[in-house]
Formats: sequence, structure tokens, C-alpha cells
Amino acid sequence: MSKLKAVILVVEDHPIVRSCAAEVLVDAGFEALEAANSIEAIAMLEAHPDIHLVFTDAEMPGTMDGVKLAHHIRDHWPPVKLIIVSGRMTVPDGALPHGARFFPKPYRDTTVVEAMREMLAGVASAGEPS
Repeated sequence: MSKLKAVILVVEDHPIVRSCAAEVLVDAGFEALEAANSIEAIAMLEAHPDIHLVFTDAEMPGTMDGVKLAHHIRDHWPPVKLIIVSGRMTVPDGALPHGARFFPKPYRDTTVVEAMREMLAGVASAGEPS
């Protein structure tokens, strides 16, 4: 019997960046879902109660950027882990929801994947190779 994979939602408005991030996660042993903005991300969270972690860019167009999205997720889906990234801004710990992590771009894929594994320890397979 195979273990269930931890499910990670990648929220990024740039399609190529989003696709590359999802590919890294799949290669690391996670299941990756994708959303282009906060509206799509919320719809995905509502449709997929098995999402364990949201990996979002801090800067996105629309009414809710990635930081606001992270706070919304914390308020509505408290168990979901959160990682916020940005290439243009630094998000201080005090501005992040409880338990969220921030990584500046460019980040090392291996560093973020390891952080995800730590955050998801005990959840599904947490991206560990089978």
C-alpha cells in the first residue's frame, strides 16, 4: 500500500514560474496543485480539503496579495502550512501569519523543499521518496 503524498498548492501569477515550482515539488515527491491568483487559490482550498501547504508569491495582482492570502488561509484553514516568497520585498516575521515562513527570491529549491518537509513532518509522505 503506497503512502498518500502531501499536497501543496502553488500560487503564482507568472505561469512559467508557477509551472517550474510545481515541477520541483513533484520531483521532490509532493503532489502539486496550481493557482494563478488568490481567487483561484481560495477556490482550490475549498475544493481540495487535502491541501497541506500553500506556497505563494507575496506580490500578486488583484485585491489580495500573497501576504493577505496567507492571513486569509490562516483564518479559514488553520492547519494549512504557509510559505511566502518574494523577489522585490521582504516580509518581516511580524507581518506573517503564525507559523508561516518567508524566503526571498532567488531561493534554493532544495532549501525550500527541506523547509516544506520540516513543516509537514508527520503529514502524509511529506515528500519523502518512497
